[in-house]
Parts: sequence; C-alpha cells; structure tokens
Amino acid sequence: MTQQTIRNPVEWTWERLGDAAAGVASVGRAIGHMEDLRAHEAPVVRRIGVADLGAAIAAGFRDVGAFRTDVFALCIIYPILGCVLARAAVNLNMLPMLFPLASGFVLVGPVAAIGLLEMSRQRERGARPSWREAFGPLRSPAIAAIAALGFLLTILYFAWLYAAQGIYDATLGPQPPASVARFAADVAGTHAGWTMIAVGCAVGAVFAAVVLAIAAISFPLLLDRDVPLHTAIGTSMRAVAHNPGVMALWGLIVAGSLLVATLPAFVGLIVVMPVLGHSTWHLYRRLVA
Repeated sequence: MTQQTIRNPVEWTWERLGDAAAGVASVGRAIGHMEDLRAHEAPVVRRIGVADLGAAIAAGFRDVGAFRTDVFALCIIYPILGCVLARAAVNLNMLPMLFPLASGFVLVGPVAAIGLLEMSRQRERGARPSWREAFGPLRSPAIAAIAALGFLLTILYFAWLYAAQGIYDATLGPQPPASVARFAADVAGTHAGWTMIAVGCAVGAVFAAVVLAIAAISFPLLLDRDVPLHTAIGTSMRAVAHNPGVMALWGLIVAGSLLVATLPAFVGLIVVMPVLGHSTWHLYRRLVA
C-alpha cells in the first residue's frame, strides 16, 4: 500500500468545528426574531443519580409496552432510511462513509424522537395517544424553535461527515477503496487504518458530547413549557453540568444502543428508538423541576 503523508487530523478537525460554530451562530441570529423578548425565569435543574436514570429507562419501557404497535409502526421508517443510506454509500463509492453515516445518527437522534416525546407527554397527562399524536409538535407554538434546533443538529451531523471524510483522506485516502475486502484489510491491518479509527472515534466523541450538552433535554422542555430556544439549550447544558457522571452514562447508553441497533441492517432501531425516545421524556421530568 502506498505510504500516505498524514495531515494533522486534530488541526483539520478543529477547523471543521470552527465552521460548524459559525453555522451555529448564524442559526442563532436567524431565529432571534422568533423568540419572545419577555424575561423568562430559567427552569430549576435537579441533581439526579444512577437510580433516577434507571427509573427513567424503566418508565420508557413501560411507555413502549403501553403504545406497542403504534410506536413500532411509527419507527419502522428508521431502518428503511438507514438501509437506503447504506445502499447509496456503497453504490456511490462512499464505503468509508458507511460507519460515519450510521454512527452519526446519534447526533440527529434527539430530533428524530420528537414524536415519541409528545406521546409520553400526552400519556403522562392521562390521555391515550396513538401514533397520530406523534405529529402534535407540528402544531406546537414551539415549532419554530424545535425546527431551528433540529436544523442545528443537522448542521452538526454534516460537519461530522465532513470531518470523517477528511480523516479518511488524511489516512487511507483520498482514493476510494478498491473493494470491501481491501478496505477492511487496510482498516484492520495498517497503521494508517488504526490511526483513522482512533482519530475518528475521538472526533466523533467531541461531536456527541456537544449534542448531549445542547440537546439532552431541550426538545422535551420546548414541548412542555413556553420557553425560548436559548433557555432550552441553556437548561440542557446546566443539566449536563450539574450531573456530569449520570449524563455521561446516559450518553454512552444512547450511543451504544444506537450503534448496536444499526448493525443488523438498522432493524434494531425499530425497538431502540422508542425506548430511548420515551426514556428521554422521563429523564427530563426527573432533571427539571
């Protein structure tokens, strides 16, 4: 294999994160006119323990059991979309991007679960919601803020893909692999391949940590209360800062579950997404007074 000159991936990724930060700033300016200029009291954030996290996940499972076919029918779109993306990646000589495409679902997972959050919210209020209520956020007064935050997460997702492509180009690339077998051999059997894995995982962890901080409970808070977007994001960041260990564990559970769910042709997302989505609502209720 031809020896590649490896550009400093950390420096390159820092530049890409700078680009993403500029995009975040532009989103903030664009949504400024949508926010109520009234003073909003910041929600109170509680300190929680691992037992609270376990209780939230257990409540998420109970919601899945209560909704059953509704949530599974609603979530069948996720494996279909995943398989379409995977097929496109292989057909378009984008094999090195297959794992970043799948793992990057962690970054947009919060917005993908918005309908599940609404179903849990309605059930908590004593209603018996069906899959139709999952589209309730489209009628929410907070839809502009929800859409803006979803757009922000989408920017971060594409920034991650851009960074992943740069890491591949700097290690095993820039030419596409000759075959799946050749690519697997290069990844597992060369120094450049292991460098790509190590740097890619480190950079991916940075992106995941950013999303965890800004969106861990932002969407349920926007659905539940009349707060502007910056308050929702700030509250999410405070929740993570006040409970770093528990929220880091939650982030690992989410990332690990989604990664495992993508392995069997993305079919596992039909089960994993409902559990994580409903659990997020109950975690929010324990975190915010």
